[in-house]
Amino acid sequence: MKPGADIHKDISSARGNLNPLYAEMGKRLRIIRINLNYTQEQMAEILEMSSAYYGKVERGLHGLSLNKLVIANRKLDIDINYLLTGDKRGELFLEKIIEECPRNKRYDMEQLIKYAVNLVKEPER
Repeated sequence: MKPGADIHKDISSARGNLNPLYAEMGKRLRIIRINLNYTQEQMAEILEMSSAYYGKVERGLHGLSLNKLVIANRKLDIDINYLLTGDKRGELFLEKIIEECPRNKRYDMEQLIKYAVNLVKEPER
């Protein structure tokens, strides 16, 4: 057997045994990082881990602990559900809601939306 052959065997078997959950989570985390314009080193620092470990997370070799998921949510406002499953939070599109609202109810709907907007604008007491 050639020297180093065991190392290559270990690497290829590790790649063959990738956890699909980790692989998909790593892809989504990489996309989030790129959208935030962070380097892997910056993300690792924010998530309080080594950059080497973070790189393995992005490659799907390791996952994030519960503690790291909470940190990602709190510090980066990352939706944990999206990170784990790929499912995004439900998004509301007011135009679509109004469009689907029966014509005889649109005025009432618009008044409710105006009321909701005013609630958000009103300073807390």
